[in-house]
Amino acid sequence: MAVKNITTPLAEDIVMDLEAGDNVLITGVIYSARDAAHKKLVDLLEKGEELPLDLQGQIIYYVGPAPAKPGQVIGSAGPTTSGRMDPYTPALLEKGAKGLIGKGSRSQKVKDALREHKAVYFASVGGAAALTAKTIKKADLVAYEELGAEAIRRLEVEDFPATVVNDAHGNDLYVDGAEKYARD
Repeated sequence: MAVKNITTPLAEDIVMDLEAGDNVLITGVIYSARDAAHKKLVDLLEKGEELPLDLQGQIIYYVGPAPAKPGQVIGSAGPTTSGRMDPYTPALLEKGAKGLIGKGSRSQKVKDALREHKAVYFASVGGAAALTAKTIKKADLVAYEELGAEAIRRLEVEDFPATVVNDAHGNDLYVDGAEKYARD
């Protein structure tokens, strides 16, 4: 299967062209945010306040990178478990986010929201954080500096590798893949 090169922000036609199992290389801007930042963002939405970033067409990477060593843009930057973001994800998809990157499976509520809002969930390889960090060319603080590694950062990436797990059509690589190889 060929690798698809995609660029952010994600347009709806690109999202709709992606299918569970597709391998992609992402170039452009993605935003880092973990559970503490997600909670702050959803709290703002519930109060009717503006977010510190425009989520329209954006990808959120569930990462809390290690501090950068001298001469590096960022330290190791591997994905964290996505399920911790599940309570907050539908609200962020509703605000325009089109992609999410993490590891592990998602709840049915998130999978339904991905379909409803025409968005996609990508998995990044856990255990390859130092290699993943090499695809990050620039990292700038956006919000919540007090959260340290969990602050929201604007990451400029080039050929960031990921695999589509949940597409906008309701497919789930983890479920479909297991069924494909199940024995009766």
